[in-house]
Amino acid sequence: MLSKDEVKRIAQLARMEITEKEAEKYSRELSDILGFVEKLNEADTEGIEPIAHITGAKNVLREDKVVEYGEETKKGIIENFPEKKDRFNKVKAVF
Repeated sequence: MLSKDEVKRIAQLARMEITEKEAEKYSRELSDILGFVEKLNEADTEGIEPIAHITGAKNVLREDKVVEYGEETKKGIIENFPEKKDRFNKVKAVF
């Protein structure tokens, strides 16, 4: 079991201030979590391939293609800009 001093040291490394009561509480909770991880380490995983997620989904990628657009298409795109300022086309900020 993690001692209160160990929990306080972990909190200090994380730049967190905790009270004595919190140190006692986290000591129990972190010890429970570490105990669970130890149980997981006991599981026989020999011959089991690691997976990134359980759904089996994979990224579907497509090949990048260079597409040449005609002058009419370019003009149409430029005309759709909501605002013009000097020689620049303005769009809303993206956050």
